[in-house]
Amino acid sequence: MGVGRPAKKYSQAGRIHDVIRLIEARHGITLDELAEETDVNRRTIQRDLGAIEEAGYPLISDWEDGVKVFRFLTRFKDVPPISFTLQELMTLSLLRSQLDLLNGTPFLEEMQSVFRKVNSVLPPRLAAHMERIADVAHPLLQGKRDYRKSAQPLALIRHALLHQQGITLSYRSSGRDASESYRVDPYTLVFQKGGIYLLGYAHNRKALRTFAVERIVSVEPEKERFEIPEGFNAAQALEGAFGIVAEAPQEVRVRFGKNVAYTIRDRVWHASQKIEELEDGGVLLSFRAGGKLEILSWLRSYGAQAELLAPAEWRTELAEETREMAKLYQGEAI
Repeated sequence: MGVGRPAKKYSQAGRIHDVIRLIEARHGITLDELAEETDVNRRTIQRDLGAIEEAGYPLISDWEDGVKVFRFLTRFKDVPPISFTLQELMTLSLLRSQLDLLNGTPFLEEMQSVFRKVNSVLPPRLAAHMERIADVAHPLLQGKRDYRKSAQPLALIRHALLHQQGITLSYRSSGRDASESYRVDPYTLVFQKGGIYLLGYAHNRKALRTFAVERIVSVEPEKERFEIPEGFNAAQALEGAFGIVAEAPQEVRVRFGKNVAYTIRDRVWHASQKIEELEDGGVLLSFRAGGKLEILSWLRSYGAQAELLAPAEWRTELAEETREMAKLYQGEAI
């Protein structure tokens, strides 16, 4: 509170009006500055900011010189008209064709609304042309997730992501019937191999955790807002993972046979990878990453064309599994 300044006696509604006026006037203001101007504590200001967002104000936050500042987005009426080239329309159509991934989620309806708005501002000739090229790409999503039961949890997660609001979620891990409860600060959604995952800080584990959306049973919003650590970047947080599981990195080496070597050469499997050509036409792939289950699952898809050389304990585990699998094919199918 301001030194020597008498405490202001007014309702929350009056204070929120002042907070809105301050944000608009300063074009960027910190929590401490808002608390100083209104003679309340930071927690009260955080609640006020939540109420302002709930009222529909486009409140955003940014880091400036190590301090978080709050401001309002520019109103849509101030945005100049947007024009599209034919190539840009084709790219939009390409993106539209990939929306099957979002089936059953609230995002699909919203993306369809975006494309309807785009069509509504196009000249009739271009709108018709965009419909004609809507099938320039056709997605084949094998084993895609069914998100119909996840629509409500996703809607609550989306709200929490927009407003930096903590959540408590009930989560059913793979292979378990019972669900566990997690108190989570949701940071971002991650899309990987046709799946949607929530990346956030799990307080009961005191670490970043990744949650498959289809395994989230329920979501309960918390009242308090949280602060995303300054400088947090999802790509950096997962840079040591082979996929979306952030485990301790391991030195991985795999020998691939010549029949599949071309599929290894042509792709980036991990940012740390090194590829060595072998005399028999195969390749040796080396990288440093965590995520044992993901890596072993990937190697299984290559069968006898992939030999795991390291880590040694993973090789032993995969060898035992291979022997068990061989037993299944020793006799005739029943």
